[in-house]
Amino acid sequence: MSAAIERYGRAVITTLEVNRDDLATTRAVESTPTLDDGEVLARIDYFALTSNNVTYAVIGHTMGYWDFFPPGPDDSGESVKWGRVPAFGYAEIEQSRCDGVEVGTRIYGYFPMASHVVLQPGRIGTRAFTDMAPHRQPMSEVYNRYSKADADPLHDADRERQRMLLHPLFTTSFVIDDFFADSDFFGAATAVISSASAKTAIGCAHLMSRRDGLRVVGLTSAANREFVERLQCYSEVVTYDAVDAIAPDSAVYIDISGSGTVRHAVHTHFGDQLAFSSAVGATDWEGMGGGSGSLPGPTPEFFFAPTQISKRNEEWGRDEMDQRIVAAWTDYSAWTDSWLELVDHTGADALSALWQEMLPGRVDPSLGHVVSLTSRP
Repeated sequence: MSAAIERYGRAVITTLEVNRDDLATTRAVESTPTLDDGEVLARIDYFALTSNNVTYAVIGHTMGYWDFFPPGPDDSGESVKWGRVPAFGYAEIEQSRCDGVEVGTRIYGYFPMASHVVLQPGRIGTRAFTDMAPHRQPMSEVYNRYSKADADPLHDADRERQRMLLHPLFTTSFVIDDFFADSDFFGAATAVISSASAKTAIGCAHLMSRRDGLRVVGLTSAANREFVERLQCYSEVVTYDAVDAIAPDSAVYIDISGSGTVRHAVHTHFGDQLAFSSAVGATDWEGMGGGSGSLPGPTPEFFFAPTQISKRNEEWGRDEMDQRIVAAWTDYSAWTDSWLELVDHTGADALSALWQEMLPGRVDPSLGHVVSLTSRP
């Protein structure tokens, strides 16, 4: 990890940046921004790091994830190649020049991998506010909204780590399950989920296993097979080299690994029996280019959770949507206590080392990693 330092005053904010063209290269940047009227400074107490954050970096160019927290210029003039990976976490308002957002307010939402962040609150309500910084307006409000802990129906002070580790991924899982249920699983009897040990996949399997008449097949590596089987939320667990062993019934494919080789194997095996193919993630980001050539069956469609969330907010209303997610989350969160071990990391060096482990997917799926770059986790 190289160091690049920006100093504009006495207070120092630490941020870990990633080289957008070489994701294995990181640097710690220190800066001191000045608050303008209408802005707040939030101290990020801790944030979660999962394979989902790697996905943000991998598809950051095409899906705009690098645009949430753009870095400032540095002495080398190389700011363009550096990026700040978003992560979900908890923070406390440390300074405020914004009416309606008081110092000491605890918030949950989307942050850079940093010790602090400057936000520009707007649409301030009793339960949440939205960051109205101009550069964030093209992004989905799902990512720009910050919940106030004291009015958040999902907040539990004793389970903040589980919330930021699992809830963003579980929300995606919930919406994936809802999307397929909304389409009656496109008439399929089987749901095949790759990267079955990933937390988004586990959430999907947990929800889908409760649907009558649906078989849920998890695809995983040989190393993770025992762990996935212990979860008992998959009807069947198959290693990547044994896709042909799956019964060739009508199926949908939920691609969380992003591996081109696995995708090609699944499409080839099911052929016309594959009713729908959804590209969700990129846990195997280095293998995305594998399995080139034409694919039998349907053309994979990229799944963007905010689209389905917006659809349901219009159909159900935000309150009903929130209530459904709260009910599902409460059940799921309690269940994860049986297999999830929480691990804390402190400091930029520890974060950089963890990021290096995350990139090739070497992290134990039974562990949940929480990071703090402040002195008050």
